[in-house]
Amino acid sequence: MMMESDAFAIVDINISDKNTNKSNKNDVVNISKKTLVPTVIKIQRDRGERDYIGFATLPEQVHRKSVKRGFDFTLMVVGESGLGKSTLINSLFLGDLYKNRKITDVQDRVEKTTTIEKKTMEIEERGVKLRLTIVDTPGFGDAINCEDSWRVCSAYVDEQFRQYFTDESGLNRRHMQDNRVHCCLYFVPPWAHSLRQVDLEMMRRLHRKVNIVVVIAKADSLTAAEVKRLKSRILDDLDEYQIQVYQFPECDSDEDEEFKQQDRDLKAAAPFAVVAADTVLEVGGKRIRGRQYPWGIVDVENPRHSDFTKLRTMLISTHMQDLKDVTQDVHYENFRAQCISQISQHAMRERGKLKRDSMGNNHDVVITDTDRLLLQKDEEIRRMQDMLTQMQEKLKATDKKHDSIIDV
Repeated sequence: MMMESDAFAIVDINISDKNTNKSNKNDVVNISKKTLVPTVIKIQRDRGERDYIGFATLPEQVHRKSVKRGFDFTLMVVGESGLGKSTLINSLFLGDLYKNRKITDVQDRVEKTTTIEKKTMEIEERGVKLRLTIVDTPGFGDAINCEDSWRVCSAYVDEQFRQYFTDESGLNRRHMQDNRVHCCLYFVPPWAHSLRQVDLEMMRRLHRKVNIVVVIAKADSLTAAEVKRLKSRILDDLDEYQIQVYQFPECDSDEDEEFKQQDRDLKAAAPFAVVAADTVLEVGGKRIRGRQYPWGIVDVENPRHSDFTKLRTMLISTHMQDLKDVTQDVHYENFRAQCISQISQHAMRERGKLKRDSMGNNHDVVITDTDRLLLQKDEEIRRMQDMLTQMQEKLKATDKKHDSIIDV
């Protein structure tokens, strides 16, 4: 039977026996015992204002709610003193986060340890609010013995994951704050021929906990050939020591050609060789942010002089949300699975201890349904961890395949 109207058409197909393909309208008693074909209803709507439902505005609703709530982003900068970390952050976000910093003398740096210094600033651009948190690590690499420099940074990342897990497991989750580290800018000095031992150790401890983006600092002290050679050596070291830095996601096939070209340029530029400056110069009637030398002026936003513009585009304009998604879906999920596994194992040990104490000399421990359920959950968590590891290895292999040739 088929009914049509101006707005839509409904096609009704009767329930029939799958084995005989005959209609069983009179067989009411035995119809439930047979294999039935489900009813299929198709609705076709004409293009008219009277048939407009309104769910097409859902993206606008999500946009308004997100803008009203604001966004959070936490950026960790790691590198030894004198590499221009503070200048780069000020140049990226057009602010002055370190105007009250005091420079320590040489005597204090002999036994100086790595510390954590947090600075938060509210940024508003075109009605969009961003709560930016910069986690600096003063003292990293400044002491004579740098073996334990990574411990403070790794402990801080774990502590933010643990705090978020505690808040997520609590009763009041409406006002949770996301202080997890979404990206780590790791600064490599330009005078290094490749990654040093302290760099490798630091990234090896952090690469499964946070998105690492390698930055070659003060690139204006190198020639174009030296920059290209240093980038190649850094990529070789990362591959040799199996350190997973942040991998750019693949572009969708429906993206325009301009966006695809921009994505290819960003992938080819990593690791980023940057020059930062907090002074504004006037050159040819145009104000630029750069550095002045006796032989000329370096424009930090000129792609021929520095990868600063590409780093800012990646970090803020194109991949900030992806950095947050990878933190949530990969790094935090790994941490969460480990926490749940530890909690389950601890509960199993406590229950086993209570049973042994209650049964006295009777060593025949009976496994209850609750214990069996906990064992099943623990096995499920282990399978999830194996799946995440396989997905990460597959993603890494795919990225290696696409980015096997990197030209600058």
